Amino acid sequence: MSKKIAKVVKMELPGGDAKPGPKLASASVNMGKFCTDFNAKTADRKGEIVPVIITAYEDKSFDFVVKTSPVAGLILKAAGLQKGGAQGRKTVVGHISRAKVREIAEYKLPDLNCNDVEAAMKVVEGSCLNMGIVVDD
Repeated sequence: MSKKIAKVVKMELPGGDAKPGPKLASASVNMGKFCTDFNAKTADRKGEIVPVIITAYEDKSFDFVVKTSPVAGLILKAAGLQKGGAQGRKTVVGHISRAKVREIAEYKLPDLNCNDVEAAMKVVEGSCLNMGIVVDD
């Protein structure tokens, strides 16, 4: 017999540093146990924002799936910036190498709607352009 799903919640939490609070209260799970499990699973990703999908069941148990970090955060980290350009394509705020774009695309490939690394690189390059970051050859 399968468990009955009560709620599915998507959220972004700091890797290795989730704490009980109102954000997790909306998921209707045991916050202490979730935080312990999540922090153990994402300890190697401290300082990153980590997307997670929490499935809460009616018997108060839960499952969660950790996704890859958002592309924008990875681009900013690679370019050594705090934030992208306010005017997007109109203002250049930084540069990133094509090799770094490939590295980000390979990391993000499982979560992107792409079949190969070349297509994933185009997605990452588009994000770079919209953030005011130039991709250098």
